Amino acid sequence: MTATPDAQTQDAPNEPRRRISKRIAAIAESATLAVDAKAKALKAAGRPVIGFGAGEPDFPTPDYIVEAAIDAARQPRFHRYSPAGGLPELKQAIAEKTLRDSGYTVDPAQVLVTNGGKQAVYESFATLLDPGDEVLVPTPFWTTYPEAIRLAGGVPVEVFAGPEQGYLVTVDQLEAALTPRTKILLFVSPSNPTGAVYSPDQVKEIGDWAAGHDLWVVTDEIYEHLTYDGVPFTSIATASPAIGDRMVILNGVAKTYAMTGWRVGWMIGPKDVVKAATNLQSHATSNVSNVPQMAALAAVSGPLTAVNEMKVAFDRRRIAMVEGLNAIDGVECPVPKGAFYAYADVRSLLGRELGGIRPASSAELAALILDKVEVAVVPGEAFGPSGYLRLSYALGDADLATGVGRLQEFLATAQ
Repeated sequence: MTATPDAQTQDAPNEPRRRISKRIAAIAESATLAVDAKAKALKAAGRPVIGFGAGEPDFPTPDYIVEAAIDAARQPRFHRYSPAGGLPELKQAIAEKTLRDSGYTVDPAQVLVTNGGKQAVYESFATLLDPGDEVLVPTPFWTTYPEAIRLAGGVPVEVFAGPEQGYLVTVDQLEAALTPRTKILLFVSPSNPTGAVYSPDQVKEIGDWAAGHDLWVVTDEIYEHLTYDGVPFTSIATASPAIGDRMVILNGVAKTYAMTGWRVGWMIGPKDVVKAATNLQSHATSNVSNVPQMAALAAVSGPLTAVNEMKVAFDRRRIAMVEGLNAIDGVECPVPKGAFYAYADVRSLLGRELGGIRPASSAELAALILDKVEVAVVPGEAFGPSGYLRLSYALGDADLATGVGRLQEFLATAQ
């Protein structure tokens, strides 16, 4: 007798077999990378596009970091496989850097070096979530978070905080979203896309609330060194010790050290979680490329001089962009306190005529702006609700002024 496959695992009769799995087909393309790719393609075609899409510093990676990579490339030991979890010397340096910057003590065995921050995000959720587990996601959110949660079998639960509350969620909102299926709170400060930064008291309150419900906290600290106006960065790991061993910290060198293309990130967590995530990575990618790991070692163990110099430029551009956007009738843009993004409320422009078209959503407005004045921005739909535009100010001063000027001229024609 021939075994009959489970009918639920097969396509319906007379239908062609599915080429792409449901799981992967359900993943949305990264909106920020899509906007950036389109802008770069238009530039390559000779178009004078100004790209406010990707969060990518326009500065080169500092020389001492590049030199460390060149030196590593000449050493035969780095031409070979290395431990899947990361070079021991880099894990030690990340542990020391975490104590220096976050005040949080970790053992190198609690560190997993990943291929960029995105891999750390996915592996954290894949390690912690079972199918149907829920993750509270403060919204607006970075576009990758909900996709990584879904890919790991989890359910993202959006908790929206609008401009009227400074894009900062409250404990009352989190409590209202809590269900018996809630396992993780995602916490991000400074925020991509809004630039919002939680105060030390707010961080402690949220952390203590999560601890009181025995939730895991996954916190992304990638923008820890980019705060302005004297606003401090506060790690939830140290603000709320009650969370204990239900804490995972995500970080990387991309934003702080202008190393977006080097692809080195990490996750920090309890040893059993990191061991499980390392097992996953051992089958997914093996070790991170050794040369970028040595570059990252130079970055995290070196001085913050170059970082602070870049921050001065970001601060200047931040003020220029916000002032320029707020000069446009129908645009409201709060001053971001961290990261390098402005999150503009453009709901008043939707439905008004621009260039003979009445955009009904921020996605339609962003497409119209790119088409009419060749300025690339990311629509709010990528981060949650429609009605907003995210603009990165991590680009040159001249391009920023040109791009904002085009927006002012075009959006001023709204009727």
